[in-house]
Amino acid sequence: MAKRIDFTLTEDQLSEIEQAINHSVHAEVRQRAIALRLLHMGHSPDQVAEVVMVTANTIYAWHKRWRTDGIEGLRHRQRSGRPAKADTAYKQRVEELLDTDPRDVGLEFNIWTINRLRLYLFEETGIRLSYTRFRGLLTRMSYTWKQPKHDLSDLQDVDAQQVADELLDWLKKSQRIIRFPQSNSSLWTKRR
Repeated sequence: MAKRIDFTLTEDQLSEIEQAINHSVHAEVRQRAIALRLLHMGHSPDQVAEVVMVTANTIYAWHKRWRTDGIEGLRHRQRSGRPAKADTAYKQRVEELLDTDPRDVGLEFNIWTINRLRLYLFEETGIRLSYTRFRGLLTRMSYTWKQPKHDLSDLQDVDAQQVADELLDWLKKSQRIIRFPQSNSSLWTKRR
């Protein structure tokens, strides 16, 4: 026959649970402490599960965690998952590349875009991140993207630019006023 679980709390335990309900900064701790308080008040695990909208097995698990680890046991635990693809070496390489001109590494462009950098790193490291993940990585690394300002000064004819500047200065200084003939028409017309 299964052993019956005693859900009653001592005065100190009840005080600790009420402190967690009223003052914990973690929402999950407050919810789980409320569940333990309801168990102490005599409600069954099934009833408490219905009130806090979880399964009865979850209520038993919360109670067990509280018995073994106290209030700290009611917090979310570290979840396992796949390790991040972008390790510290990858992040260091991102920083190095962002500080260099793409032409210095043999590329034909002079501005890193997210896609250009992401694809270059894939070729170099073999680590492929999606556009969204890579953009998130740059954000976590405190990098922001600003629209480049295109400068065509290297394509301009210096002599022609100088002649045009001199002509513009002469036009600004001259007292010639150019008058345009008056127009008799208007853009606005009256309906008849």
